[in-house]
Amino acid sequence: MPVNAACRDKSLYQRELYNRSRITRGYWDYRDKVALSFIGREDKLIVDIGCGEGITLGHSKSLHPDKRVIGLDRILENLFICRKYRNEAVGGDVFHLPFKNNSFDCALLIEVIEHISGPDAVISEIRRILKPQGKLILIFPNDFIFKLARVLTFKFREALFDPGHLRQWSPKDIRALLKRQGFSVMKEGSMPFYFWHLSLHHFVVCKKAN
Repeated sequence: MPVNAACRDKSLYQRELYNRSRITRGYWDYRDKVALSFIGREDKLIVDIGCGEGITLGHSKSLHPDKRVIGLDRILENLFICRKYRNEAVGGDVFHLPFKNNSFDCALLIEVIEHISGPDAVISEIRRILKPQGKLILIFPNDFIFKLARVLTFKFREALFDPGHLRQWSPKDIRALLKRQGFSVMKEGSMPFYFWHLSLHHFVVCKKAN
């Protein structure tokens, strides 16, 4: 998925970024491994909302070959890239998910919430499509630590790119949002360190409350 450039009007694609260095690829793999470890035996049908170019979809297929994982994205170019790599993906809007009520066992929302102007509406839609006791796995970034890490590792081009984030979320704010929309938190933590203020990401695993 192209990221808006802060200079020279160039685009940066997820797979380009992923393949650029061992550090980036290794951390991306680690992040996805943590997220996907919370998918249980009971989770047969999974949706990756805002799937981008399908890197996490590919990891899902590798780690859980017995599951059906569907990606959803609004950008046609992302869908073409997903399908090029043999991932199942459909077009759709996060505010009006093209799925029936109570149809999924698990939903992934990985580095998406920070791009959304109406988070309550999106979380409400995810709750609608999840089965009773359905699971939501949500991950969001720590923008300041990301920029600092990129500068310290001499990745100045990436540090200058505008990721299009509308809000910097905190673990406290995410917990409040999920509770407000009828989810109960099962587990949460920061990656790669214990403390949020030193970490690149925070994850939350929650269940749809009946």
